[in-house]
Parts: sequence; structure tokens; C-alpha cells
Amino acid sequence: MVMATTASTAAHTSLTSVTLEVADLEAARRFYSAFGVDTYIRLRASEAHSTGFRGFTLALTVSGPGTVDNFVGAAVEAGATVLKPAAKSLWGYGGVVQAPDGTIWKIATSAKKDTGPATREIDEVVLLIGVESVKATKEFYVGRGLSVAKSFGGKYAEFTPGHSNPIKLALYKRRALAKDLGVQADGAGSHRIVLGGTAGPFADLDGFAWEAAASLAPTPS
Repeated sequence: MVMATTASTAAHTSLTSVTLEVADLEAARRFYSAFGVDTYIRLRASEAHSTGFRGFTLALTVSGPGTVDNFVGAAVEAGATVLKPAAKSLWGYGGVVQAPDGTIWKIATSAKKDTGPATREIDEVVLLIGVESVKATKEFYVGRGLSVAKSFGGKYAEFTPGHSNPIKLALYKRRALAKDLGVQADGAGSHRIVLGGTAGPFADLDGFAWEAAASLAPTPS
């Protein structure tokens, strides 16, 4: 399979923040602080209705299996549910957990053996959204000014991250993403996530909501 790299001809736009909508704000703050990812996300209280798979996952890439185990263990201790126990695979080592607020997190490494001590350091965070058509949604986002960094046909696309936000945005087929996470693909209602950027507000082809970065306020401490 050939990897194609594409650049948008529109004004550059990027993902500047990720806000999770949660029913219990204080509980979510405690969980994400204990999990060790609170600096990467924002939280907002919401009673929006949602059932089944919300259509996305936040994926952490870390240095080795021991670090994967550290994050999975911290999540479980703080109240997360294990959807896929951490295990070796052809591509490396990883596991999947679901936070008490319903957000699914994948923690993985391409290393099959630790080459140093286990840590709680994160190398990369990717927001993977499940879409009906990777090609159509990629074209939609390019039209909105995002730049494509990687594209594998109609299966996967990744956008160039912005300087102000460490989270990468990527597209994956919804059913393939659900299968990878160990959940059913069916779901209805709100995605319970809001993406911040410089081109908002708008909703993409699968209903993922964006809002203007200027309208975002930091989560109170």
C-alpha cells in the first residue's frame, strides 16, 4: 500500500483543543488527573444523551510495555473499565480502557520489550474519529483548511497537528475502529466531544462538532 502525502491549498487550520462532555465534572477531573492525561484535554459538564459507541477514541502512544501497563493500571485504579486487556500483538503491545464518563482510551506501544524503566510519559496523543467514509471526510476537512500528513487510501488519514495543541486528529472507518477497540459499532445521540479550531463552528459529515478556538475557556481548576 502506498502512503500519500497531501497538502491543503486552503488557509492552514488545525485542531487546537479537545473537550470531553461529561455528566459529573468533578469526578471526571479526579479521574483524568489520576490517569495522567488531564493536561491534554478539557472537560465540560453536559447532560447530552448518548448510547453505545460514541465514534471516537483517544490513543496514547508510549515508549514500552511497562509504560502501557502503568497507564492501564492507573486508569483501572481510578475507576476505568478494561475493554481489552493489555497484550502483545503483531504490531506491539497495548490495551483499551473506558473512563467512567464513557470515553474510550487506547494505550499502546510499537515496542514488544522494554528498553528502559517504565514511566508515565506520553509520546503522542491521537484523536481517532470513526467515519463512514474516510475519503469524503478527509476531503471535507481539507476544504476546511486542515493539512493531511498521512493518507492510506480509504482506510486511514492523519492531519498535521497544530503548534498550540499536542493532539493529532486522524480518521478511521467507524466499524473498523469499533472492532479494534472491542466494542459494537452501533451508537446514537451525542458524540460527547467538541473539537476546537480556528475554522469553527461547524459539524463534519459524521456529526462531530467543532467550535471556534476563541470561544473556548480553560477548565476551572
